[in-house]
Amino acid sequence: MTTLSKEDKLQIINSHKRNLEYRKYGLELDLMQENAKATPSSESISTIQSSMNEIDDQLDALDTELASVNALAE
Repeated sequence: MTTLSKEDKLQIINSHKRNLEYRKYGLELDLMQENAKATPSSESISTIQSSMNEIDDQLDALDTELASVNALAE
């Protein structure tokens, strides 16, 4: 059990979500750059898309935790 307050937990979760959003945007730029090449690598595109899907899954998990923490009493 942690001694963090509800607000502390919310801030940490939101910070993790923000970091994942930054990473996802970076991957979107990577994908755009790869697709701009004369001969884009299908392997690179697949890897980038897979990484973006993983981030989406992580964001979903954090959203679930956020809902759980929001339901806690103050």
